Amino acid sequence: MQKPRKPIEIKISTVVAISALLHDAAPTVIDEALRAMTGGASDFFEDEFAVLDIASLPADAAIDWPALIAVFRSYRLNAVAVRHAPPELHADIVANGLSIADGSAKTPEPEAEPAPAPAAPAAQHQMQAPSQNTMIVDTPVRAGTRIYARGADLVVMAAVNNGAEIIADGSIHVYAPLRGRALAGASGNADARIFTTSMEAELVSIAGIYRTFENNLPADLAQKPVQIRLTGDRLDVLAIKNT
Repeated sequence: MQKPRKPIEIKISTVVAISALLHDAAPTVIDEALRAMTGGASDFFEDEFAVLDIASLPADAAIDWPALIAVFRSYRLNAVAVRHAPPELHADIVANGLSIADGSAKTPEPEAEPAPAPAAPAAQHQMQAPSQNTMIVDTPVRAGTRIYARGADLVVMAAVNNGAEIIADGSIHVYAPLRGRALAGASGNADARIFTTSMEAELVSIAGIYRTFENNLPADLAQKPVQIRLTGDRLDVLAIKNT
């Protein structure tokens, strides 16, 4: 006789969320910025979760949470939490269906803990030391596939195709054409990097800082070996040259 199913089962799951670092809280300003970022593409974001980081906003900034949530939703970004919110905003945030993300207090890092570069706001004090683990993928990563190397570097020995997404808490190494999306330092490691022998990506990210390539790369970088690293709040794409 078959055992009856339990009404609910709870399992540990890893969910990767985009960090949206707000330097302005006006919904119209955010809408304009997202429109410019996505180029009007309706599938630029694919119903992904977003954590709103308000560390850079003035302490007295007026935030219209319903309007802000609606703007993100119109670009298929689902705001689920707020990071670096002062205690006086917590009740309003929760009342609008958002969670308070870990590390929300605006307090300095303890001196005994290694801190990320000050200009990389996506790296918070809960960031752990980079892991020595490595996930290796030997087969092509096809469109619609998402691979996440949790607590590890990711090494891909075959092509990452358009529409695929590879994510790692550490660095990403692709020894083949890198198309699709590559997100390194997903848990906030601003020192993570992305390496590929053929740069053809749609989007790359390190520690929540994104860069897209809708206008294509310069000829000396396109389809060439490159490394991508975070410098302040800017992603640099640098050629890897044989010496």
